[in-house]
Amino acid sequence: MGRIWTDENKFRCWLAVEIAAAEVEAEAGLIPKSAARAIRSKSKFSVERIQEIEQRVKHDVIAFATNVAENIGPAGRYLHYGLTSNDVVDTAQALQVREASQLLRAGLDHLGDVLKKRALEFKHTPMVGRTHGIHAEPITFGWKIAIWYAENRRNLERFQLAADQMRVGKISGAVGTYAHLSPQLEARICKRLGLEPAPITSQVIQRDRHAFYLSTLAVIASSLDKIALEIRGLQRTEVHEAEEYFSAGQKGSSAMPHKRNPVTAEQISGLARVVRANAQAALENVALWHERDISHSSVERIILPDSTILVDYLLHKTARLVETMFVYPERMLENLHMLRGLIFSGQLLLDLVEKGALREDAYAWVQRNAMQVWQTREDFRALVERDPDIARYLTAHEIARAFSLERQLRYVSTVFRRVFGR
Repeated sequence: MGRIWTDENKFRCWLAVEIAAAEVEAEAGLIPKSAARAIRSKSKFSVERIQEIEQRVKHDVIAFATNVAENIGPAGRYLHYGLTSNDVVDTAQALQVREASQLLRAGLDHLGDVLKKRALEFKHTPMVGRTHGIHAEPITFGWKIAIWYAENRRNLERFQLAADQMRVGKISGAVGTYAHLSPQLEARICKRLGLEPAPITSQVIQRDRHAFYLSTLAVIASSLDKIALEIRGLQRTEVHEAEEYFSAGQKGSSAMPHKRNPVTAEQISGLARVVRANAQAALENVALWHERDISHSSVERIILPDSTILVDYLLHKTARLVETMFVYPERMLENLHMLRGLIFSGQLLLDLVEKGALREDAYAWVQRNAMQVWQTREDFRALVERDPDIARYLTAHEIARAFSLERQLRYVSTVFRRVFGR
């Protein structure tokens, strides 16, 4: 990914735009065909020479065009014919973003494969679900991972749309009115480059596209943060239901030899903040003065490389984190029963109502037994079985059914078919 954003590759993309423009112009009779042939065959550049010229002229596109023309010879006067700087810069940037997007799409696909594999592996591994950090009702660990998988699929769809909206070029001139080259020529140049022409522009392609793209990267980074944060939470000593891989010889603390810290997950969470901050900068770039100012340019030189490189890195880090994490089903089951049956209180309430009890009465009966568990650590089911009010509505068999883990999780396979297909 880093190679895409090097000066070498940037200038290579600029040159691709210049060559495509020259060849289409030659076909249209605007410049000699011999000039287009010379531009294709003799064009080359030196990053060092461009930087040297830029020190004097203080304009990167002029420095680039000057250096390329030096190598072409007399036909170099037809290089950049009818173009303005942003015809080249914005169109070439679309080529770079297209390259970056291919790598990001591959990363999203790989993460999806890893999530699917582990979701199916732990499809029927029960654990307690938590709301507000407090035990709620049973789920399975595969269910949790399947939620991540479904979110990743949505991120794929969002990303494809954002990447498609960035796959446009513009050869429309200094204020976008085609004063020197026609929309038809623009379409032919863009087609040669594998891009669509933007329907209308000022001197620049409008930056709502870039803001959407960077915002989508921020959403992806936030999803990865969500996965990492969950694994961090499950790795807490008091929970210890899952844990990121800890290799032989790895050390967790300079002071405490026993430590096994979730450093990879914490790194993912930290770097996701940078991507979200870059999305804010992209939103600030949408508003430019009149037909163009340059305030967006310096920002994009940072946020486009940084965000694509970071998200590519985070996708691979997260896939590795999920693929190699340790999972402790026995501990999950132990924690599931930590509250001695309280997680079945909701089902018990519904069963009482179904048998004819008023909801307010049923809630009071269930809650008074539940509160006793919190205070005395007694077994919830045993208390319920001794409660005369509950016994008037539910038999011992019906109470046992209210505490059935299988009943709680009976739709896992149904929902997995919705998420993963058959």
